[in-house]
Amino acid sequence: MSLLFSPLSIRDTTIPNRLWVSPMCMYSAEDGVPGDWHHVHLAQFASGGAGLVMSEAAAVSPEGRISPRDAGIWNDAQRDAWAPVVRSIRARGAVAGIQLAHAGRKASTWWPFADASGSVPAPEGGWTTVAPSPVAYEGFAEPQELDADGIAQVVADFRAAARRAVDAGFEVLEVHAAHGYLLHQFLSPLSNLRDDAWGGSLENRARLVLDVVRAVRAEVGEAVPLFVRFSAVDSAPGGLEVDDVATVAGWAADAGADLFDVSASGLVAHQRIEVGPGYQVPYAERVRERTGALTAAVGIITNGRQAEEILAAGSADAVFAGREFLRDPHFALRAAGELGVEPERVWPPQYIRGYRAAAFA
Repeated sequence: MSLLFSPLSIRDTTIPNRLWVSPMCMYSAEDGVPGDWHHVHLAQFASGGAGLVMSEAAAVSPEGRISPRDAGIWNDAQRDAWAPVVRSIRARGAVAGIQLAHAGRKASTWWPFADASGSVPAPEGGWTTVAPSPVAYEGFAEPQELDADGIAQVVADFRAAARRAVDAGFEVLEVHAAHGYLLHQFLSPLSNLRDDAWGGSLENRARLVLDVVRAVRAEVGEAVPLFVRFSAVDSAPGGLEVDDVATVAGWAADAGADLFDVSASGLVAHQRIEVGPGYQVPYAERVRERTGALTAAVGIITNGRQAEEILAAGSADAVFAGREFLRDPHFALRAAGELGVEPERVWPPQYIRGYRAAAFA
C-alpha cells in the first residue's frame, strides 16, 4: 500500500490521498472575484488525481491583496464566485481548500507579469499598506503601523472570510502565516519592532496568528480542518529559526489548528537560501517532531517516489506541490503510476483508457 495514495482523515473530512496542490497566486482576478481562469485552473488538478486542491491566497480584505489582481473572499460576490469552483473540484473526487491571507507590507504591488515592479501608485490602483511596524520590504512603499483597533480588525476579517469560505463549500481552510506576509511579519523580529503586547517576546509576536486561529476555529466550529502555513526560517541573520516556529505551531495546535504546511523564507530581500530537491522537507520533519502534530512538506517535490519516501521516513504526513502541478496538472496520476498504484484507485474513469503502465517504468 502506498502511503502517498492512502487517505488522511482530519476532523470530519477525509482527503483521498496525500499528494496535494499548493496554493499558487494567479494574479488573474478582477475586484477580487475569481473567474473562468480559476475554475478551469483548479478543477484540472482534481481531474489529475490530487487529493486536496488548495486555492490561491484569497485576501481577507481589499488592503490584504498582494496585487490589485489578487483573488479575495472579503465580500459575498467573491463567496458566490468561489462556490462553482468548489463544486467542480468536489465533483472530480478531490477536497477543496482555501488559503486565507493578508499581505501586510508586501501588498499593493505589481503582479509578476506586469510591465512594472514594486509598489503600485495610488493613481494606478494602489493603496497604503499596513504592518506591525513602519518598516518597508526592500523596494516597496513604507507601510503604516497597525494600532490595536487595526489589529482587531485583521482578526475580524479572517473570521468573516472563514465564514464565507465555509458557506462557499470549502472543506479545508488554511491561515497564511508564511512568505513574509502580515502574520509572518508579526512573528519575525526582523519586521516586528513593537514594544507592546504584540512585540518583543516570541509569545507576544505570535499573539496575532494565535488570535486568528482561535477566531477562525470559533467561527467554523469543530468539524472543519484548519491548517496554518508557516515559514520555518527567515534565512537571514537575527530572523526566525525552525525551533521558534515549532514552538508557535505547538501553541497554534492548542488554539485549534490541525496541520502545519511548512515552507520557508520570504520575509526579507537579503535572505540566503540553498535550493535543491526537497530542501524544505527537514523543516516539516522538525515541526512534526517537536509538536506531534500533522505536517505537510513542500519544496521541489517532483515525482511519486520522492514524495513516497518523505512520508515513509516520517518527515511529514502529506506533500504539497506547486510548480510540478503547473508543469503537469496530472502529476498525481503520474505519481500513482510510478508507485504501481492500481489506476482504478486514482484515475478518473473517463481517463482510464489513457493509462499505460509501461510509461512509468
